Amino acid sequence: MKRKWVIGLSILLGLLLASIAIYTKEARLAAKYGSGNELEGEMVNGTLPVIEDKAQLNKYFYQIIKEEKQNQKFFTAIKEDKASEESSMDNAASDTSSKASGQEVSGTNVQVQGIDEADIVKTDGEYIYQVVDGRVNIISAKSAEKMEHVASIQFQQTFSPSQLFLDKGQLLIIGYSYSYETNTAEKKVAADSLYAPMNEMTRALVYDVKDPTKPILEREISLEGYLSSARKIGSKVYLIANHFPQYWLLEDGDEVDLRPRYSDSVNKEEATSVSYDEIQYIPGSKEANYTTIAAFDLAEPSQEAKITTYLGSGGQLYMSKENLYLALMNWRSADEREEAFTPRTMIYKFGINQLEVTFQGSTEVVGTVLNQFSMDEHNGYFRIATTEGDSWDESKPSKNHLIVFDKNLKQVGALSDLAKGERIYSARFMGDRIYIVTFKETDPLFVIDASEPSNPTILGELKIPGFSNYLHPYDENHIIGFGYDTKLVTMEGDKEPRVLTEGVKLSLFDITDVSNPKEKFTEIIGGRGTYSPLNYDHKALLYKRENGLFAFPINVYESVKGNEYEQKFIFQGAYVYNVSLDKGFSLKSKISHMKGKELYEEWDNEIQRLVYIDKQLYALSHSKISSYSLENYQFISELELN
Repeated sequence: MKRKWVIGLSILLGLLLASIAIYTKEARLAAKYGSGNELEGEMVNGTLPVIEDKAQLNKYFYQIIKEEKQNQKFFTAIKEDKASEESSMDNAASDTSSKASGQEVSGTNVQVQGIDEADIVKTDGEYIYQVVDGRVNIISAKSAEKMEHVASIQFQQTFSPSQLFLDKGQLLIIGYSYSYETNTAEKKVAADSLYAPMNEMTRALVYDVKDPTKPILEREISLEGYLSSARKIGSKVYLIANHFPQYWLLEDGDEVDLRPRYSDSVNKEEATSVSYDEIQYIPGSKEANYTTIAAFDLAEPSQEAKITTYLGSGGQLYMSKENLYLALMNWRSADEREEAFTPRTMIYKFGINQLEVTFQGSTEVVGTVLNQFSMDEHNGYFRIATTEGDSWDESKPSKNHLIVFDKNLKQVGALSDLAKGERIYSARFMGDRIYIVTFKETDPLFVIDASEPSNPTILGELKIPGFSNYLHPYDENHIIGFGYDTKLVTMEGDKEPRVLTEGVKLSLFDITDVSNPKEKFTEIIGGRGTYSPLNYDHKALLYKRENGLFAFPINVYESVKGNEYEQKFIFQGAYVYNVSLDKGFSLKSKISHMKGKELYEEWDNEIQRLVYIDKQLYALSHSKISSYSLENYQFISELELN
């Protein structure tokens, strides 16, 4: 009994000493950096205030440390590894198809016509460039009968390529690298705190590929942090990175440099920290990370990149030809006293003028944003669709909103409390017409008129089984839905039926009569377990409106009779459809790189992308590229890439 009493006393003494140590450290930091009020400052002529010096920046992050401790009830550890969040995150009005050498060439399926998005495969009509297994393959497709692997760009183990842009003989390879190298002061603080900091850099490598057989590295730009997104207008590239500094190291010493770093080989190879007076912040902001935007011109390889840095993150990105919008889930703004803790979304708007990126304003909306397709700009108005609450909490059911802002981000209209108890699964903005799909047990497709920004109005609604998590325009009165079929299953003891996803579902919606939208045609592929990259990545779609080509990678499973939880693998590859208003979806071909009738998926033979050049179709996997005729889909040839 005495031994237990001694152990208990020791534990209490340890807690008391820990409390004194924490209190002493907090008192020391408070004395150095102040009481913890938010950074003061105000916008002047639309310009954000900037950080003045190291002391002000350290004060900003100390305030965040203090608030986190208060929120976590004093004893909660705050040394959460924010660096773990620095992993690559990441649907299309038309693709970026073009004419090259007199041939018609497919491009990446993008959201906004004229604004290219980085992808794992690009082609110029003669050569195909592919990111795969830590390298970039360059394949000659001048002849579909005799394709040739002409070059591979290899990299050191510290760099992993992930996406590509291609522009008039220049190949931009975007990826990331990790290192444990840092400045001397940070090394000392890290050593004292027994913490080994790992730095992540987003890197953009520009290669001259005028002779694709001999790619030449021309330029390198690096931004500290993970890649948020990238866009290209003409030859101008906009690269956005998010960086979470290791601000908790402030507790062990203020020598640590918390500024993000960048480099541009036009100036020098070595990374340098952004100047304090170039770090902008939004008055009242409490964001613990940075967003850095690098704007540069592929046509001007010797021109210095324009770097814009501000305190605050950006998750989802929408970009028009004039503006760039970043949407960030803002947990800090929610009222913790509310029973239903609902995050809000911060919207940051930046104006784009050539390489100049300037802050235009910010606003906050209730709820969260699904993806980039939940945002749009039309005739100077910014529209956004959000979901508030939890669709499975009956006491406080979810609801959805469509909110309209003017060019100054002042709210001018809204459609609130849409489809209570459900959440948004997809959205598509097409000028004055907006389509939103919500789901819980059935798929309501809402047709919304936004021609009067101050009063968006529901014109019609269609309820069908399943849901679409990607919507693709066909014409002004028809839209294609890509998602899943579902069924309701009621088990003994269940209060409500359960929703089970079944096969992948294609729908052709007819909205000629806006008050009475119809599901004109449907196609269901496989059973439970079937999936396609197109369910979460719009760039996986190959679409050609002129001849109705609609193709995508897919892995197909079929259900086993008598067991709703067991599935059998039957196909891996790509499905090629023709879609028309007369016949709906007509399956034209199944393309596969599998070696035989395997029982399991083959990672190296999984088709990732399809492209077309003139009258030939190409399918690319990790291991090979194969070609087919677009006239009859007959196999032409294949090339091993290993």
